[in-house]
Amino acid sequence: MKKIAILIPVYNNLGFTKKCIKTLDKLISDINFNNCDFLIVVVDDGSTDGTEEWLTDHHPEVTVLKGDGNLWWSGGVNLGASYAMSEIAADFVLLWNNDIIPASNYFIELDNLVDNLPDNIVAGSKIFHFGKDNVIWSFGGIFNPKNGVKYMLGSNLPDTDEFKNPRKVDWLPGMGTLVPIDVIRKIGFWDEKVFPQYHGDSDFTFRARTAGYDIIVYPQLILWNDKSSSGLSHGGTLKGLYLTMTDIRSNSNLSKNFLFYKRHSTSILAYRVLVVDYFRLFGGFFKWKFLSLFGISKGV
Repeated sequence: MKKIAILIPVYNNLGFTKKCIKTLDKLISDINFNNCDFLIVVVDDGSTDGTEEWLTDHHPEVTVLKGDGNLWWSGGVNLGASYAMSEIAADFVLLWNNDIIPASNYFIELDNLVDNLPDNIVAGSKIFHFGKDNVIWSFGGIFNPKNGVKYMLGSNLPDTDEFKNPRKVDWLPGMGTLVPIDVIRKIGFWDEKVFPQYHGDSDFTFRARTAGYDIIVYPQLILWNDKSSSGLSHGGTLKGLYLTMTDIRSNSNLSKNFLFYKRHSTSILAYRVLVVDYFRLFGGFFKWKFLSLFGISKGV
């Protein structure tokens, strides 16, 4: 039996955590797996909403590791992965979020997959938008270090035959990603200093790819991603625009995007993608600010 530690970094949002743990408990506890032994590890980074107390009272089988509020996503994953390696001798870690919903057969499919999974593979899931059963959120990520093109494959596209078979990709998001412990031993942990939140997942899995591992999405591993509790948008204000450029919680953080390209690109031409992206960000912001003077709002 392969030990798989399901790592769930959380900070508040107890409602999501309750739903997540109850779902995992139902899908894991009620089935006798042939190849895997699943263990849930929640990394609670200083929640103030009673997360630790609820887990202790209602799910004592769940391991709870405590942070001080400064771990962010990558630090939480690192704490969980370190525990999985040293304390329970896990064979894999499965990256999870408390706001994703697995298909009812997710862990059955994963159990079957692990039985024949080569040692050199990091496995990813097919992820749909929550509430849109046939619209893909991610089928893994693509990154070209020469021209700088970086995107999530299948994003906002319908689930056609193109996404029915396993596919090799360049990187994976931090949910539904199965990482062999040997990968961590070879390339190191997630970079919590440079990429504490966004890009921690793509940086790690792209490093695994460059180290010789195959990054493959398996379409039988199906998840839905509820984005309502994550991310940061500018909200149409200058202060919001500044925060999207500088806040750790923002996927548009300029310094973190630049550092990803600095680490992984192989040509100065790759940076033109960043220039175009931020031109669009600024252009779109000021376009709608101008149009609002005439009573025209976005989406009208």
